[in-house]
Amino acid sequence: MRYRKPWSSYEEQLDTLIRRGLQVGNRDQALDYLKRIGYYRLSGYWYPFRKRTGKCILLNAHGKGANKRKETTLAEDEFIAGATFKNAVDLYIFDKRLKLLVTDALERIEISLRVDISHTLGKLDRFAHLNSNLLHAQFSEALEPETGVSKHHKWVSKHAQLITRSKEEFVKHYREKYGLPLAIWVACEVWDFGTLSTLFSGMRTQEQDLISSKYGISNGRIFASWLRSLNYVRNVCAHHGRLWNRNIVEVPKLPPASDLNWVKHFESNNHAKTRSYLLLGMMGHLLQIVSPSSKWSSRMEELLESFPDLNHLELNVYSMGVPSNNFQWNQFFQK
Repeated sequence: MRYRKPWSSYEEQLDTLIRRGLQVGNRDQALDYLKRIGYYRLSGYWYPFRKRTGKCILLNAHGKGANKRKETTLAEDEFIAGATFKNAVDLYIFDKRLKLLVTDALERIEISLRVDISHTLGKLDRFAHLNSNLLHAQFSEALEPETGVSKHHKWVSKHAQLITRSKEEFVKHYREKYGLPLAIWVACEVWDFGTLSTLFSGMRTQEQDLISSKYGISNGRIFASWLRSLNYVRNVCAHHGRLWNRNIVEVPKLPPASDLNWVKHFESNNHAKTRSYLLLGMMGHLLQIVSPSSKWSSRMEELLESFPDLNHLELNVYSMGVPSNNFQWNQFFQK
């Protein structure tokens, strides 16, 4: 289908919202937000305010439903009574503050992981990250049918790109004095979270378990899923996406309650397992180990308590995936 919507001015955009039922208290201020933030970025925050259709089954272009006929509801153009432009802006600002705290946590976790992975693998071989014999066979030897190369081969290509692009003095100094490749404890400093996560997933089980146990998780494969989930969230933040009620595509696996007592509150709650609140708790748990004197968890608790008053729209902090009305933030940190 060809896109046919015409360009519209900020005034026309705002008039469209008003016509659909979104209340605007201060027109000049609303126009300013549209000019600075943009209609489509803000639309993700007023989307939950839109009315929903009754339950229906989606059909494809041929008028047929999917094999698994799942009932759903669709968003209408009109807004729920009482929804305001300010409600959307308040939610946007809350989400912005949330992403700043998440980015702070992920930076600390990433730095700690660099040390743990490089120290553990470096003990085996200073170039262990390039030595397929020291990595899991499924990662280093199995060929992907789509590409005909191993996951390790793809990882090494990404690793090489990061080194080539790096402007860091320590990389320049190492290359001039020793040439390539970089020892793992040097190379790790140019890796991003995704590179770290992928390499950890490709490590042998004994090295995975050795590292994950430091973080209170006995099974390294479960910890690998945590890192993939955190990398997903990191990418959302890096690209300024909406986080507060996002459906998490990379769902983390849960360790047994013998590792972390709080997981029992999430085990049978599929909604909570796919929302951001669980990942916030995971970050808080990891920061207790990485930076035990940090006040991050207290700051996150204060932010969650400041969630905008949207009860008239049936939205609250539980939309983020809090598992129950009885669950408290500090339960993430109880033994």
